[in-house]
Amino acid sequence: MLVRTWNVFHGNASPPERRGFLEEAIRLAVADRPDVVCLQELPVWSLRHLREWSRMIAFADAARRPMLGPVPTTEKIGRVLTDLNHGLFRSAFTGQANAMLLGPTLAVVAHQHVILNPWSFRRRFEFGAAAAIAWAKERRGCQVVRLQRDSGTLVVANLHATSNHDKRLADAELLRAATFVDGFAHPGEPVVLGGDFNVTLRNSRTLPELVGPDWGFEGATPNGIDHILVRDLQAGAPARWPVERRRVAGRVLSDHAPVDRELQ
Repeated sequence: MLVRTWNVFHGNASPPERRGFLEEAIRLAVADRPDVVCLQELPVWSLRHLREWSRMIAFADAARRPMLGPVPTTEKIGRVLTDLNHGLFRSAFTGQANAMLLGPTLAVVAHQHVILNPWSFRRRFEFGAAAAIAWAKERRGCQVVRLQRDSGTLVVANLHATSNHDKRLADAELLRAATFVDGFAHPGEPVVLGGDFNVTLRNSRTLPELVGPDWGFEGATPNGIDHILVRDLQAGAPARWPVERRRVAGRVLSDHAPVDRELQ
């Protein structure tokens, strides 16, 4: 079973260009028919196209709706404005979502979504005014599904934590996501926790704890922020794509490299 995670950078190339390449990125992500693909940084307008582009089952959850400054707008207006210059506007108008693409051998039994940084959660922390303002700028989410595979089930979670120089923000969200997933899973049920954590083993307090004996996860990506942790599963080492593998028509897609893990 091949599990992949990729922050697709709203379809931007690296370095960003005026036009976007999201369809090309999705088609590349599924070209070798993985079983599960966890995607982050999707514009909300793209969610209705995921099944067509991937030929896979798609489960998507929006973390932030399309906005025109402080005013909610529509997916169509957000897309039209962004199409003027993808590299400049990125996610300013299109909102942001996460999605899981699932292969035909998997059936979804249950699906939930949790916001990682609601006000009720942020108010518990005293990180200072600057961090508090940065933390409130954009909602982040974690989607969780229970999948039927053969005669058993497993839980797969896809999260996108806050990106900020103060890693305590992402650390708090990662712990919230792991706690939610741990409560969602049945005792002894295998768990996959993947996505863009926005922390590494070196700058995080939470991630080393998750791969310790108390939590029982393993397989953090060395020197990376994109991870696929597993618990109660046999799995190969995480493999980050080389740059050339995500180069299409001469351009590199996204500022993140996909990460793969083979599970038994």
